[in-house]
Amino acid sequence: MKRREFITRPRYWQEREVAMAIDFTSASIARSQAGPQVPRRQFFCDEVGRREFVCGGGAGVLSVILATLLASSKPVRAEAVTGSVPELDRVAVRIVIDSYQFAVAPSRKLTSVDVQHFGWGLSDKPPRRTLVSEFGLAMQVESRRGNETRNILVDFGFTPEALLNNTNLLGIDPAAIDALVLSHGHQDHFGGLVGFLQAHSGKLKNKLPLFVGGEGCFCAREWTAPPVRGNFGVIDRKALEEADVVVTYAERPALVADHAVATGQISQRSFEKVLSPSAMTIGFDRGVGCYSQRLSEAERSAPVVPDQFQHEIATAFNLKGRGLVVLTSCCHRGVVNAIRQAQVASGVEKIHAVIGGFHLAPYQEDYVRDTVRALQEIDPTYVVPLHCTGEAFYEAARAAMPTKLVRSYTGTRLVFEA
Repeated sequence: MKRREFITRPRYWQEREVAMAIDFTSASIARSQAGPQVPRRQFFCDEVGRREFVCGGGAGVLSVILATLLASSKPVRAEAVTGSVPELDRVAVRIVIDSYQFAVAPSRKLTSVDVQHFGWGLSDKPPRRTLVSEFGLAMQVESRRGNETRNILVDFGFTPEALLNNTNLLGIDPAAIDALVLSHGHQDHFGGLVGFLQAHSGKLKNKLPLFVGGEGCFCAREWTAPPVRGNFGVIDRKALEEADVVVTYAERPALVADHAVATGQISQRSFEKVLSPSAMTIGFDRGVGCYSQRLSEAERSAPVVPDQFQHEIATAFNLKGRGLVVLTSCCHRGVVNAIRQAQVASGVEKIHAVIGGFHLAPYQEDYVRDTVRALQEIDPTYVVPLHCTGEAFYEAARAAMPTKLVRSYTGTRLVFEA
């Protein structure tokens, strides 16, 4: 049996990780959804009387809490990637939620991928519902290695209604899920999570791991880009605790359910720039928010900062003899950067498929063309744009690499064979 090795860290890192256990404490904050002209409640960082405890360190009180936790709570660690990553015989990616459904699209078999579109989900009874599409993303991956199967849910769409409806129609068994992965802390990726966990209480595996790329996932956010500014949600950490989910920090590359690789935080390696469509509120209040002491200096430089997505991660699967199947999710830090990070994390150079949102819709056409050229240099076998990629990329990619481009919709299943 393969020996598992875990990331070992100095004492202050252990305390930092144990401090993460403080976070699951009470109900979520109700933040104003009024326009920017209306004063809104801030987190502890804006409250002078309590600032020293959460935002300034509160060393005396915090050390007592840490000592108690260290005596009674074991830190959660992601399993480090050591040596070669697992080679898989089959990787099947189901698009559970995306922005668009095309019910009459014909399925087709390509050289090394079977593209299975869903249709309406008809039976011998009159239909009463169909798949829900929304501006969000959720994917389910079933991977096989020999007789061993793993199921991973990557991102959770904008609403629990869409996630619950679609997972039911698509026949996804919540009891079979081995791990959850959240790519970053935007509502259109975490929005369905808590409702899904609550609806399936008692059905999910005990201590189901939820992989995130860092504390920044939990900061409250406001959407600051066009067309409308407003509250963009915050994860209910108390609800995660009640669901018996184990939040697992994968700031560095980590194995997920023994089959996949969480890339760890994505470095800026290419020409790509980070557009910041949201702002992070730094601080913790009434069971939600993020702890400033576990963020970078740049992230905690002010009570509200532009979102740089340092916590964003991608997820990769190593298909035997083919290369990596990379789920980029949203690519705020760039699709090329996400691919490069997956290569570094896995030690595998060949890219078989890139699937996900590439976040190119807000960019100018010359930037989109630069991205297409960079992808041509990487030379993946298949490119599957979803979610926030935008039509400009699809048109440019169809002209530049028509045999690589695969169109997918809500409900589509992409089956890759070794």
